[in-house]
Amino acid sequence: MTTAGKKSAETKAPKLKEENISYKIDSLTMDGYIVYDENIEGKRPAVLVVHEWWGLNDYTKRRARELAALGYIAMAVDMYGNGKRADNPTDAGNLATPFYQNPVMAKAHFDAAVNKLKEYTQVDTANMAGIGYCFGGGVLLNIARMGEGLKGIVSFHGSLMGTPADKNLLKANILVLHGDDDQFVPATEVAAFKKQMDSIGAAYTFKSYAGATHAFSNPDATAVGEKFKIPIAYNAAADTASWNEMKLFFSGLFK
Repeated sequence: MTTAGKKSAETKAPKLKEENISYKIDSLTMDGYIVYDENIEGKRPAVLVVHEWWGLNDYTKRRARELAALGYIAMAVDMYGNGKRADNPTDAGNLATPFYQNPVMAKAHFDAAVNKLKEYTQVDTANMAGIGYCFGGGVLLNIARMGEGLKGIVSFHGSLMGTPADKNLLKANILVLHGDDDQFVPATEVAAFKKQMDSIGAAYTFKSYAGATHAFSNPDATAVGEKFKIPIAYNAAADTASWNEMKLFFSGLFK
């Protein structure tokens, strides 16, 4: 961020500019949501937000607004396209599974969002990162291991294993924020992930939160978990702690 940008941000409350945008990937129309603080002058780091398996929704957009209030330009990414959303686990699983099975497709969809965001003059293209929730965290880890050119990624309660690790491909610093009681990502997967990262000398940090389940950062998770009898729940302490870890991570990343 420029010195002028910092000064402007410190002296004025954020004035968020929100834009709903669309772009094409073959036959798909992708929705996007871009938000930034108009009171900040010049370029600033950019953060892309990848949604849970439900698809691009209000929760994803809220996180983008919170990032914009911190001084970044943020984009809530639509991975599915053509307005596809899910309101139950069966449909959500059907939407998400092809992206786990075909990480090349996932990377192509994400890269299209990166290219769209780079069209904004506010973006410091040398300082770009991604954060992802559940499905989104897994997507980001997969594409980071494939060589995605982001400076860093943050996974909130995401799946950990997928694409192989290659020290010649992995460029991003990694922060994983995990719930100790996550039944979707058991201890065996955590151990395998750490072994994978250590085997290539990856720059990563792993933080776990006692008593936190899958989807711990989403205030809607408790009601959804009860409705569909799935082991997810909101954990306010883990939500706050993990967001603070992300802020600390980015402050070091975007020096």
